[in-house]
Amino acid sequence: MSVQEMPASPLDLLVVAPHPDDAEISVGGTILKALADGKSVGVVDLTDGEPTPHGTPQRRAKETTAATEVLGLTWRHQLGLPNRSLVDDLDARAKLAGVFRQTRPSVILSPFAEDAHPDHVAATRLINDARFWAKLSKTDLPGEPFHPPRILYYFSVHLRIVEQASFVVDVSEHFERKLEAIRCYESQVIEGRSTEFPTVFDDLRGRARYWGWTIGVGYAEPLHSREPIHGDVFSV
Repeated sequence: MSVQEMPASPLDLLVVAPHPDDAEISVGGTILKALADGKSVGVVDLTDGEPTPHGTPQRRAKETTAATEVLGLTWRHQLGLPNRSLVDDLDARAKLAGVFRQTRPSVILSPFAEDAHPDHVAATRLINDARFWAKLSKTDLPGEPFHPPRILYYFSVHLRIVEQASFVVDVSEHFERKLEAIRCYESQVIEGRSTEFPTVFDDLRGRARYWGWTIGVGYAEPLHSREPIHGDVFSV
């Protein structure tokens, strides 16, 4: 990965996703809201998400490109780590720390550690460790030392739990476009899936409606912080 592939300016928000479609499913509305507010938003997909029952690496790449266009992302990159065997080893940590040093995000969005998917659990640890490594001096990592100021955690859909949100983002104006971006991943959310109620999209709408209800709006997405939050740290 070269410096030329990185965004020209520091990102306001960087979403780290274990697989393509995780960012859209979990925080697609938050991404769209941030972009609508004039913020720069990037996504780094740790793996290509394959193999899956109906996908191929080529098909998944096309789906990711289509979803990226729907969202209107500032920047997106696939880190090339192994799907199904994602681990927080030194090589992976160095690659992700290099991304953090070169994109210099104000806020990182990471999957929450409590999850049924081993890749998601490993991703959380990897992101936290890479955040620490990104600030180290006297290394061969690309870019200058940088410590991302804030990590916030989004929730995946693999565990049927009621998440303990630190705060909730109103995404009502952007929810339908979020679903449009998710539909780009036809091999994951449409092909081979039941068309009987409740579908994947019924579930997504129901969850977003629940979180919207908690703050008195139409649709919302929950986020978690392990650290105290200052009122203006995350303004999307």
